[in-house]
Amino acid sequence: MPMRRLRHLTATVLLGCAVAFAAGTPSVETFVEAAGPTGALKGTMLAPVAAYGPVILIIPGSGPTDRDGNSPLGVRAATYRLLAEGLVARGATTVRIDKRGMFASTAATPDANAVTISDYVSDVHAWTAAIRQKTQASCVWLLGHSEGGLVALTAIQSEHDICGLLLVSVAGRPMGEVMRDQLISNPANTPLLSQALPAIDSLEAGKRVDTANMPLPLQRLFALEIQGFLIDAFSHDPAQLLRSYRKPVLILQGERDIQLREADARILKQSDPQATLVLLPDVNHVLKTVTSDDRRENIGAYADPSLPLAPGVVEAIARFVVANTNP
Repeated sequence: MPMRRLRHLTATVLLGCAVAFAAGTPSVETFVEAAGPTGALKGTMLAPVAAYGPVILIIPGSGPTDRDGNSPLGVRAATYRLLAEGLVARGATTVRIDKRGMFASTAATPDANAVTISDYVSDVHAWTAAIRQKTQASCVWLLGHSEGGLVALTAIQSEHDICGLLLVSVAGRPMGEVMRDQLISNPANTPLLSQALPAIDSLEAGKRVDTANMPLPLQRLFALEIQGFLIDAFSHDPAQLLRSYRKPVLILQGERDIQLREADARILKQSDPQATLVLLPDVNHVLKTVTSDDRRENIGAYADPSLPLAPGVVEAIARFVVANTNP
């Protein structure tokens, strides 16, 4: 997870460039950076050769998730890379990023765990400024996946150069409620609930918890190093953050998502009745096709890089962006 507080700095440096091709469309892949608090934030831009088109910043989800959507915790779905490739084939530019303190962005902070949502928001501001400087775009779309959606929703409170929001598999409830729901919904967690649920209650109240006598899975979930981040993250209400937003919003939710419910998407839609809600059947949290209620099949899709994105995912995002982009 996260890092340390930062003052917004803006800069972009071209580090490398390689020609790539997505779905037969000529595109160029460029390694870009924006300034972080103690060093560079790193990312990858994938753009059509002919013109930048609409520009989308992909904000990654929770934990050690890299710019491609993979994690050393067993996630190899490459969701963000596949999104970038699908969107460039439809004329859009994307920038996907390594989080502050992680992977190629390790120099951006001395401690990737000592962060807040506001720190990630500062990084979003740095990235939007750097992207606009490079592309001359008048505004940048924010695509937040999972926890990245909370970051995007917080960023809109103080960022004016955002075209709109693309909320993909994003919670409609505060993170503590989501974590509680996730633990209860998995029968394998039943022996852990007597300690896990009071721990969530304490963190929601702004109090740290002692993990010394907890089982190893809970010691990892509530690790002392990230409790400050959890306390901060639990304090944000996604639905409340969206309520007064007036720019275009897409809410995209898979109906086979075992981390978040369809109800989360509907809570967000209720907060912004003008938002476009897209529900996709047989799509899980990492946007892969899953055709049954088998939990093992669903989780197995997280670790299979050979699986393409589910049909309809890229199409829904591209269609919405094009419809809401001024010519």
